[in-house]
Amino acid sequence: MHCFSRIGRNLYCEKVPLRALAERFGTPLYVYSQSTLEHHYQSLDAALHPLDHLVCYAVKANSNLAVLRTFANLGAGFDIVSHGELRRVLAAGGDPAKCVFAGVGKTEDEIEFALRNNICCFNVESEPELQRINQIAARLKKAAPVAIRVNPNVEAHTHAKITTGTYENKFGIALDHVLGVYDKADRLRHIRIRGVQMHIGSQITSEKPFVSAVKRMLPLVQVLKAGHHVEFFSVGGGIGIVYDPALESGKPQWWKSKQAKGVITADSYARALLPLLQPLGLRIVLEPGRFLVGNAGVLITRVQYIKQTANKRFVIVDAAMNDLIRPAFYDAYHEIVPLFSRPGSRFPADVVGPVCESGDYFAKQRPLPPVKEGDYLALMSAGAYGSVMASNYNSRPFPPEIMVKGRKVSIVRDRQPIEELWQHEHMAAWQKD
Repeated sequence: MHCFSRIGRNLYCEKVPLRALAERFGTPLYVYSQSTLEHHYQSLDAALHPLDHLVCYAVKANSNLAVLRTFANLGAGFDIVSHGELRRVLAAGGDPAKCVFAGVGKTEDEIEFALRNNICCFNVESEPELQRINQIAARLKKAAPVAIRVNPNVEAHTHAKITTGTYENKFGIALDHVLGVYDKADRLRHIRIRGVQMHIGSQITSEKPFVSAVKRMLPLVQVLKAGHHVEFFSVGGGIGIVYDPALESGKPQWWKSKQAKGVITADSYARALLPLLQPLGLRIVLEPGRFLVGNAGVLITRVQYIKQTANKRFVIVDAAMNDLIRPAFYDAYHEIVPLFSRPGSRFPADVVGPVCESGDYFAKQRPLPPVKEGDYLALMSAGAYGSVMASNYNSRPFPPEIMVKGRKVSIVRDRQPIEELWQHEHMAAWQKD
């Protein structure tokens, strides 16, 4: 579900025409729907109502302060992976006592800052990390709350670069080794065991991998509840979204709010896991990111040229791989639609950006509706891993970000001034004369 729809021939975000935003703020431009963010969080929260649970939004998916404030106002916790993300959560009014700190490479400074701010817990990824947390907590005269991240060796059947739950990945501690780590943690004076955690990957669009992983974890969780008095079981995140509805329904009906048949939803996810989780009698923690924000954002771009060669047609736009890297990095699909629709036959084209890389593309041989120079296009489902993965490659400034709520419009990130690109650079001392 999302709040982007056609009214007549124009594409709207909630009650605001996107074309008006493009003309007012320029392109490239990210636009987010606050109502979509709220709907997705509330749907997941309601589906899990039978459980004592905490939804910790994965900040890495989209860390804009307005997005974080939306979830903080709804009572969400946060899944963070850096000092900077924790600082963002604090700046947005989030509760550090609802923050879980993940990541395989936590530094001493990050651990100390998190302890001083009394976070919920660290998701510990290795024995050396556990020892480091204990040493820093001892220095601060604190007891560090931890959950051990378990690698259940479950294949999530997702993209190789976003799978995290097999023994080939760098994450977590092997399932058959983790009880010994809990025993060691129990003997560390400045460690407080709070829970157990897993995460098997991202963009998972079937309930089956989650069910398989939870079933594999259940015997361990029951032992830890009895022997180490764990308070919660974190089942991680990874719930996927539909980027290409045509793959599910056979028709490119991206604007329909009705969920395509067979696609994972908050309700189907809960139905699959509740029978397994309720008997545990533990608090359940979730760490969704993309599921909450992916369909809540679009990237608007403007057609600069239509280039016809002997072999193909190129639609050259002003957005580039530095603005949205997912197609170049993951070969990811984003639906591309005009802000103003014209009647006419579709034509295959490569949609490409201006960056000097052959990998700078958003689609290849995509059947597009009629478009011409100066038209605006929306890259749908760009709310997750879009702006957060942007760069200044080719000395291109970051695009602005807009939040919409009903008829209200607010800039939630200014377009980066071009002079800021070199603001923190300096010529060598011997070059200044």
